[in-house]
Parts: sequence; C-alpha cells; structure tokens
Amino acid sequence: MNKIIILQSVITCPNCGHNKEETMPTDACQFFYHCENCKTLLKPREGDCCVFCSYGSIPCPPIQGGGRKKQCC
Repeated sequence: MNKIIILQSVITCPNCGHNKEETMPTDACQFFYHCENCKTLLKPREGDCCVFCSYGSIPCPPIQGGGRKKQCC
C-alpha cells in the first residue's frame, strides 16, 4: 500500500510568526527559505533535514515516505 504524500506545507517564521503555504520539492531537501515578511533566512534546526521539517506544518516528502531525518535526501 502506497502512502499519500502531501506536497503543501505552511512554513511559519520563528522570527516574526509570518506563515505561508509552499509546495515542497519532491526530489531534494530545501535547506534555505527567506521569510517574505521579515527577510530572515531560515535554515534547518539541528537534527532536521530541511526547512519544512523544522518550520513547516507537514514534514518533507522523503520523511513522509518513511525516510530518516538525517538521511532523507
């Protein structure tokens, strides 16, 4: 049985609280994200593979598919 992978995630900036729905890439981790409100450059927290796993409402597609955080991409 295949898992359904959700590609939309809401990223919330830890600096200003601004949030925006984004489409996650399926072929790579996204390491950087610029908050369009305060211009902060977001990077993954230690132990997370990407900004979606750190600041998103839904983890990245490789993690959703059962990957391990440090080796998902």
